[in-house]
Amino acid sequence: MSKKRPHYLVDGYNLIHVWQEINTEDWATARDFLIRNLHEYGAYEKFEITLVFDAARSEDEERIEVHDDFFRVIYSGFNETADSVIERISYEQVRKNREVHVVSSDAAIENVILGAGAYRHPSREFYRAVKRAKQHLRKEYLGNVTLPVQRNEVADRIGAEVFAKLEELRRGK
Repeated sequence: MSKKRPHYLVDGYNLIHVWQEINTEDWATARDFLIRNLHEYGAYEKFEITLVFDAARSEDEERIEVHDDFFRVIYSGFNETADSVIERISYEQVRKNREVHVVSSDAAIENVILGAGAYRHPSREFYRAVKRAKQHLRKEYLGNVTLPVQRNEVADRIGAEVFAKLEELRRGK
């Protein structure tokens, strides 16, 4: 039996507030940006990630978006905070002997999570880990991109006769 991936429970809005590239004026775009980046990060690191957004003030029930086997997004339901969803899931997962990591900088959730047996990562620390992974990916797959030292012109690749004819056409002769 293969070892299960570590399960990361991420407080979405808490992480959005520390993510420097995110514009918090447009919440829908901020959520989409975070979803894309964490989905990529989880795939790269082989983590299971559950991203939780607080929707306690809405009238809706809890909503779950499953992106694949290892990434899902949860919007908390009416009168339920992201913290309470994270606490509930962390207790369930720890009881199943899963390795659970909680990403949040909320002091209130820290004692509960540690008491449940999960690991806690401050949002800023997690943000830096994601940024490092993205830099590593860029370096690994793009390598050192060097621009040509000189211009690459058509005239360098065609014969003199063809160049002369093209030059005549260009000048209208």
